[in-house]
Amino acid sequence: MTAGPVARLIWAAFIAAVLALMVLPLLLVVIFSFNEAALTSFPLTGFTLDWYAKLFANPSFWPALANSLIVGVTVAVASVAISLPAALGLARMQWGRPQAVLDCLSAPMMLPSLIIGVALLSFFVRVIAMPLGLATVILGQLVVIVPFVIAILHARLSTFDWSLVESARDLGASGFGAFVTVTLPIIRPTLVGGALIALALSLDDFVITFFTIGSGNTLPTLVWGLVRTALDPTINAIATLLLAVSIGSTILALRLIDYRR
Repeated sequence: MTAGPVARLIWAAFIAAVLALMVLPLLLVVIFSFNEAALTSFPLTGFTLDWYAKLFANPSFWPALANSLIVGVTVAVASVAISLPAALGLARMQWGRPQAVLDCLSAPMMLPSLIIGVALLSFFVRVIAMPLGLATVILGQLVVIVPFVIAILHARLSTFDWSLVESARDLGASGFGAFVTVTLPIIRPTLVGGALIALALSLDDFVITFFTIGSGNTLPTLVWGLVRTALDPTINAIATLLLAVSIGSTILALRLIDYRR
């Protein structure tokens, strides 16, 4: 039974409404970051880059940017380093059910970030007495981000032609040599894509960072601090920069990991 014109029209209107609800607030943030007036309201009064200049002149912005980059790059590299052997092991698993293991590893992705943040704060402060800082932020983000990267790498490795590796071994290559010369070149785009997704998730993270950073700021916590004190238009500028980096890295990552296949 095919849907009638009215049903298709209702379905199209529903999809359009959902997309508008998702995209319109982001679009407004970008538009108001270039609006000349300080008030985020229509009509627009003119185009300006003053809010970006004011943001770059803010002494709190550069330390927050540096912290975000340190955390983001470290989490991206560490996520790939941790996830690659895990995904390789799952892909070559000869016993049990890899999907069951993946389901267990995915538990942090399904838990509310608030619960994870509180649990990590209690663990760092009360259990191991570790001072809060960028190190705890990195460890906390890895808890949530590593399962994403494992899932990405496992999806690629589950269809990998292992006969290529076996052929390299038959020709005299060691296990490590076969990995470096055969496996790694083939999965390199997926590794880079997983790292970029980890970077995007790290840069966007607020809840876990808020609970585990102690003193100092990353860009999301800086935005939170500015929102609490005043509706400063530089907030729109920060949000636009974060949005551009996140969307750009995600699009590049999806192209690298050949997501559409």
